[in-house]
Amino acid sequence: LTGTKEPAGVRALYSTCCARVTITDRAAALEFLESNVQANLPPELRPRAVVKELTWGKDLDNFPPGAFDFVLGADIVYLEETFAELLQTLEHLCSEQTVILLSCRIRYERDLKFLKMLRDRFSVSEVHYDSSKDVRIYKAQRGSRKDDF
Repeated sequence: LTGTKEPAGVRALYSTCCARVTITDRAAALEFLESNVQANLPPELRPRAVVKELTWGKDLDNFPPGAFDFVLGADIVYLEETFAELLQTLEHLCSEQTVILLSCRIRYERDLKFLKMLRDRFSVSEVHYDSSKDVRIYKAQRGSRKDDF
C-alpha cells in the first residue's frame, strides 16, 4: 500500500469488505508501512490491515502456520544468504490451498538458484513476463509437481 493514489489492493478490500491483510517487513520499515495504511485506507477498513514485523526464518510462531490464502512478494529475491530462511518462512505461512505470487527480476545466477530451491518445495509456474521492465511473476503452491513422475 504505497503512494498517494488508491492502490489496486485497496479496491479489492472495498469490494469484499471482509478481507484481512497482513503487511510485513523488517522492523526498520514498519513505521513507513503503517503510515501508508493510514494514508490509503478509509478508517473503517484500517483494522483489517495489520502491519507486522517479519524477518525470514525468525519468530515464525508469531504467524499461524498455513493460515494465509495468498502470499504476495515483490522483489524479495536478492540476498542468497537469506534464501533458506525465505523458503522456511513460505513453508510456514502456506497451506496446500495458499497461492504465492512473487514478482522479481532475474538479474543473477543466484536468482535462478532460488527458483530451483522454490521448485524443490512448491509447484511453480511463470504466469507473467513484462519485457519492458524485465519483471516476471511466478505462482507457487504446495502440492504435486508436474515433474514428480
